[in-house]
This record gives sequence, C-alpha cells and structure tokens, in this order.
Amino acid sequence: MAHEKALEALARIGETEAWRQAMIRQLIAFEGAIEAPGVDVREDLTGPLVDALYDDDQVVRKTLANGLTFEFLYRSKIARDFVMSVPEHPDHAWEPQTSRILVNLARLERTGGGARQVVIGGAYFGDHAVLIAREIAGHGGVVHAFEPNTEQRGMLMRNAGLNGLTNILPRAEGLWHDSSSNLKLVGYDSFANAELAEAGDDTFKTVTITDYLAAQGVDRLDLIVLDIEGAELGALQGAETFLAQPKGQGPNILFEVHRHYVDWSNGLANTPIAELLTGHGYSLFGLRDFNSNYDLAGRPIELIPMDAIHLEGPPHGFNMIAVKDPSVFDGPGYAIVRDVSPKYLRHKDPALHHPMGGL
Repeated sequence: MAHEKALEALARIGETEAWRQAMIRQLIAFEGAIEAPGVDVREDLTGPLVDALYDDDQVVRKTLANGLTFEFLYRSKIARDFVMSVPEHPDHAWEPQTSRILVNLARLERTGGGARQVVIGGAYFGDHAVLIAREIAGHGGVVHAFEPNTEQRGMLMRNAGLNGLTNILPRAEGLWHDSSSNLKLVGYDSFANAELAEAGDDTFKTVTITDYLAAQGVDRLDLIVLDIEGAELGALQGAETFLAQPKGQGPNILFEVHRHYVDWSNGLANTPIAELLTGHGYSLFGLRDFNSNYDLAGRPIELIPMDAIHLEGPPHGFNMIAVKDPSVFDGPGYAIVRDVSPKYLRHKDPALHHPMGGL
C-alpha cells in the first residue's frame, strides 16, 4: 500500500512541470551530498524516482549548450540521464567522449575536406547523428542514418527539422552482411536487438553498406558509427569494399562490443570483429566513456590500445575506435592509457574506472 502511494505521489508531481523540475534538482543535489561507496546511486536510488515522474509516451525537449535542440521519448536510460544532466544545458546528449570523438573524426581532413559521407547504424533519436550532421553540413556532408524502430526514426526526423538540418537521410533498413534477409527487433526500445525472421508486418529488410551506397551513387565513405546490439560484425562485413581501401580513404569506425554478443574470453584481438578490422589494416582502441550524460568538458579523450583493455567484470559493453592512421590521436585532446577499463563508473575502483585525472 505504501509503495503504491509513493508511486501515485511521484506521478502527481510529474503532472506539473515546475514540480517535476524541482524534484529532479533535489535528487541531483542528493547525489552530490551523500557518500555511498560501492553503490550506483543513479541506477539504484535517484534514477528510478525520476522514472516515476514520466511515462513512456511523454515527449521531452532539451537544448544543448551549443543551441542544438532535441525532442525524445522518455523510454530509456539515455532519456533519463539526459533529463538529469549537470549542467542543465550540457555539451552532449549521451556519452560525452563518444560524442566528442565523433565530431572530431567528422572534422578530420580527408580528400575534399572533412567527412562527407557518414553511415550510422542505430541512429535512435539522433543523439549522435544530429551532432555529426551539423558538423559536416557546411561542406556538403551527408549522414545516412539507419534506424528500424519507427517511433525513434520519427524522432530522428523531428530533431533534424528542429535544428534546420537537411543532410540527414533516415533509413528503415537494418545494416547486415547481405541485402536479402528480413529482421525483426526483439526487446524494448534501446535494448532491442535484431534477429532473422520471416517477412511480416513487424520485420524490416536488410541492406549492406556497400549495396546501399552504390544505389545512392556514393563511392566514398568517411565514417561508420554502429550501435546495433550485436549486428556490428554483419554490418562491417557488408562494408568490406570500403574497409579494404588504403589509409586516408578507408573509413574511420566507431562500434560497440558487448559481452552478450562478442566472446572475448580469448582476448579481443581474437574475436571475429577485431580480426576482420585488423585484417584490413586497422588499429583498434577502447574508448573510455560514461554510459550516461556526464560533464567531461575539458578532459582528454582517453583511448586504450586493444591489447591493454581491462575486460574483467560482469557482462558489459563499450565503444571501440578503428582507424588506419593512429597518429590522428597524437595531438592535444587525446591520451593513450593502458590496463584500465573502458567503462567509467563512479561507484567502482577509481584506479580502473575513473578518468586518469580523477572525477
């Protein structure tokens, strides 16, 4: 009974925007005021309380410090941590260092200037696609944004319009190693993964990156971004025409690996996805980042060589970077580190899970 009353009280607070924002501010202050070693305060305490202030179909609007505006459905940790950002207008929507390195990679000088052709698999509501699209719009760059979830693809298109971006091409297909299969999403929203299925109302077609770009009349590819819950290997297999290109022409790549989908028990270097990329001349790094919205402005982007990534712990995932010219990370703004975890975690061992300069 008390539990039900508490949920009713939180829902009532959530009905008034000013009350809801006041509650969120108090919970953020609570996070900063207590010490709870070994406890993930956001996940276990404050986050569920904020979740109770919203419903799944609620559209939330949030503006970044640079003026970009996002609207998104309150359906995931991505939405919750964006709502709870400190500062109120952060420099990113999700994953601070991932957001920064993607913009940096989009700026890299290549033939004809910065990136012109970018493929994103798992574009969601545009948390990274919008940042990239604005960066490359000035020189005619295009973001090919694949998102089979109809509602999230709708939010992606909405955010492109909100920000006056005409260079995002939303696509409903699933990136795969062939262009002849059917997939369906299994799971809820950002946790959904694609599985093979018979054609039906809830399925979508597959396409390879090579076939898709050929149909678009595109013969170059500068950047690939993949967060597609285990389909990353298939998507890269479908892009081998571009992966085989020499340094300076082959695309830079950011992709997620997760222990649920990638067996790294014999080391990351021996996984099929790493073997595919190193076989085409890529150097691989783990990207240290918060799986959250967390202010890391002014901090270097920490990269871990593949052979020095601390992988122990419960099943988890993290982003990796693959480049053919690792010297792009020699300049200011980057730090190469070893024998630490790619996952920043506020409640875990600082020696393994905090940025090298501390939190």
